[in-house]
Amino acid sequence: MTARPRRSDAARSPSAFRKITAHELWPEAVQIRREWLGHGLSTLPSDRDATERCIAGLYARISRRKPRFEWVDSPYKALPLIAGWPTLDHLHRLVRDHRPHGTPPLASDLALVAARLRGALSDGVAHADPEFTTVRRGKSRQPWPELSPLTAFEQGVPLGVVLHQGIRTALYRCLATGFRQPVRAALTGTEPMPVCWYGQQDAPWIAYYDALERLGLARYGTDDAAHLAEWALLARSSGWWWPGEQVCVVVERPAIVPTEPVPGALHEEVRLRSDGLEYRDGWRPRPQ
Repeated sequence: MTARPRRSDAARSPSAFRKITAHELWPEAVQIRREWLGHGLSTLPSDRDATERCIAGLYARISRRKPRFEWVDSPYKALPLIAGWPTLDHLHRLVRDHRPHGTPPLASDLALVAARLRGALSDGVAHADPEFTTVRRGKSRQPWPELSPLTAFEQGVPLGVVLHQGIRTALYRCLATGFRQPVRAALTGTEPMPVCWYGQQDAPWIAYYDALERLGLARYGTDDAAHLAEWALLARSSGWWWPGEQVCVVVERPAIVPTEPVPGALHEEVRLRSDGLEYRDGWRPRPQ
């Protein structure tokens, strides 16, 4: 479950990419981030046909047959259906085991393919990708600070760093720290939950690589672009999903998603309000 190593011959010359200033690119980047945040917080009914088609395509990429789909109206309703499925700790033990016994679970293969995709996308980025490379400043080799975008540009923070902070990190704070982590905690407390993917809340990394391509700062191979498009359509179409060998359990998007701004945020970050989130069956996560 590790990304493939970067190929030294895969880095593309910056001259091959769009020539435009950071100040000109940033407003476009903000619009792309807002677009993806809208998908991440969407309360529209899932596009079930698109969701099933995308997941079946991901299964095919790991040489698995199309599963039977079981749709539920909340993560809570999924719990009885996924009891006993592999957890993240289980997958980590498989990675550490130099002589694993039996066939790895489907979730392990899917995680590996997703990690390889992200490595391949990173190879197509024009600049040093902060997703996999710690970009540091000057002789001090200290990480670049997180500042407001205009201040960052004035102080010489590279555009690639600001884009990573302003899209990848900002959306992670909104949709992972601010949404899925509180829901998971309310769902299972301290108990490990079977490995799942988050559909619309998987947007942070998808949006980041989508934005780099749309801004003219990355070019991806044909198959990598198609693979990214599958994940992107899935994030625009549905909620959480648990992949099993025969059955894939998919959660409808929530019915009500109340948010509030994060105080002092630099990139329009939001978080769930402590009350009000509701799924289509009426389930409301209770804070732990």
